[in-house]
Amino acid sequence: MKGCLMIQGTSSHVGKSIMTAALLRILKQDGFKVAPFKAQNMALNSYVTYDGLEMGRAQAMQAEAAGVRPDVRMNPILLKPTSDSGSQVIVMGKVMSDMDAKRYEGYKTRVRELLYETFIELKSEYDYVILEGAGSPAEINLMENDIVNMGMARLIDCPVLLVGDIDRGGVFASFVGTLELLPAKDRERIKGFIINKFRGDYEILRPGLDMLRDITGLPTIGVVPYMNLRIDEEDTPSEHNISRGGDVDIAVIYLPHISNFTDFDPLLYYPGVNLRYVKSVEELGRPDLVVIPGSKNTIGDLNALKNSGIAERIVELYNEGACVIGICGGYQMMGRRISDPLGLESGEDAEGLGIFGLETIFEPGKLTINSRDYITEERGLTAGLNGVEVTGYEIHMGRTPPKDEYTVSQNGLIAVDFSGRALGTYLHGIFENHRFTLGVINNIRRYKGLKPVDVEVDYIAKKEEEYNRLAEMVRASIDMNTVYDLLNG
Repeated sequence: MKGCLMIQGTSSHVGKSIMTAALLRILKQDGFKVAPFKAQNMALNSYVTYDGLEMGRAQAMQAEAAGVRPDVRMNPILLKPTSDSGSQVIVMGKVMSDMDAKRYEGYKTRVRELLYETFIELKSEYDYVILEGAGSPAEINLMENDIVNMGMARLIDCPVLLVGDIDRGGVFASFVGTLELLPAKDRERIKGFIINKFRGDYEILRPGLDMLRDITGLPTIGVVPYMNLRIDEEDTPSEHNISRGGDVDIAVIYLPHISNFTDFDPLLYYPGVNLRYVKSVEELGRPDLVVIPGSKNTIGDLNALKNSGIAERIVELYNEGACVIGICGGYQMMGRRISDPLGLESGEDAEGLGIFGLETIFEPGKLTINSRDYITEERGLTAGLNGVEVTGYEIHMGRTPPKDEYTVSQNGLIAVDFSGRALGTYLHGIFENHRFTLGVINNIRRYKGLKPVDVEVDYIAKKEEEYNRLAEMVRASIDMNTVYDLLNG
């Protein structure tokens, strides 16, 4: 099919999502209307569209790179892991059910028509669509029912470029091994290789490229250098999501089922902030601010915090004067109790940290909505913020009835305790609101006896700079004539 190209990888974390975003931004810069597409994504980071539907955060990022509004058709199926063997299955933005791996394998055989029709509809509105695969196309045990790699490429007759990560080593073996494991018809779809994350002298690499072509008959259309980018990660925070050396030490608890850790990326742009992710009491130390993020398994992660001693330590730090912020599941954990009477998540009840005297009950029907609120009371972390607008999005099944004594915003979406040092909210993306974020940081600085910082951070503009920097580097590193030839059939 003309107008489409799929980016597959030799494994997870080789740079498929970033390479897809790069091509989309390049095509946008060249004057084309373009969109991403990933048939099935497995991720705990998700995004709520303008019409209240849930999709993978990576495809929302790619839509931003393409300069278009994120659309659930760009990611028809989203799997959000709830355990080592099960996931919540979201189809066209709405929760279908929880499934274990075996049940989902059977379900996949029935969705090809949906994927085909969705792709064709999306493609009709754009000049080009860049598709992303998942993991590796050479997973022998998954080939029969595959819907995201070669299964999708066959469905729409799409050419493929294969990306490999040279930074982790073994890139040539990965390319050759992937081709060897693919059926002949699928192997023919691969039109070339892209080597990603290269550091070193290109001339030293050249003999390997020549031998790779001799063995496979395929060209390497690009060697992309290692890049330090502040662009949304899909699965886990990387070194790019960490800042060091600041006066305000912020520790984000790395929950076993952490979701939407991209909530904290805006903090990287504020001077004087030391942002880190912690998994143990020892790593936690004595931060100025503890952040408990969202979770796809709130009660399970709360129990994990208790078993590790982190829960007790958070309460100790709070009692000693540290600030605590909870977002979504983290906010629920800060309350007095979480109940799951219908077994929607775990079927358990759990005592919370008790920082807020609030109770959360899991109820049927996930709320996915873009929300807006206004701060109406200045208390501790919200001092100096009266009238400030905050926007974000909500993704949760738990309901936490607000109490007037905690509510500091017009619509009840932000709670602050009596001390002013604990804040809870269901709003993902809250730190993308500059006035709110700067105010919170400066209030923590005030607690520490430090002078406030005065800085303007336009997070959207910062992301645009990163997308353009990515596009510039990739455009200079790959053969775009080959890319256009493949797109134009």
